[in-house]
Amino acid sequence: MDVINFKKIEDGCIIYATGEIDLSNSQELRKTILAALKTNQKVYVDLSAVSYIDSSGIASLVEGLQFSKLHGKGFMLTKPSKQVKAIMELARLDKVFTIV
Repeated sequence: MDVINFKKIEDGCIIYATGEIDLSNSQELRKTILAALKTNQKVYVDLSAVSYIDSSGIASLVEGLQFSKLHGKGFMLTKPSKQVKAIMELARLDKVFTIV
């Protein structure tokens, strides 16, 4: 993952992940997601610029989802790239996450 940016919006924030998400940087994504969920009612993770995601990246997203459910927050994935969408469908996670 090259960069994580995020933008505050009216009802929460959007986290923009780019490049590859793997074991070398999934912790950074996890920390960003959890910090955003602590301070926002809704968190959107934009995956449109992610070219690759491995199981550690998926685990970071799952942890965000679990945290959001536990604390009554909204957690959505937006615009997954073709590569991310294929992995999500293969693992049937497209049925678990709210994808907008």
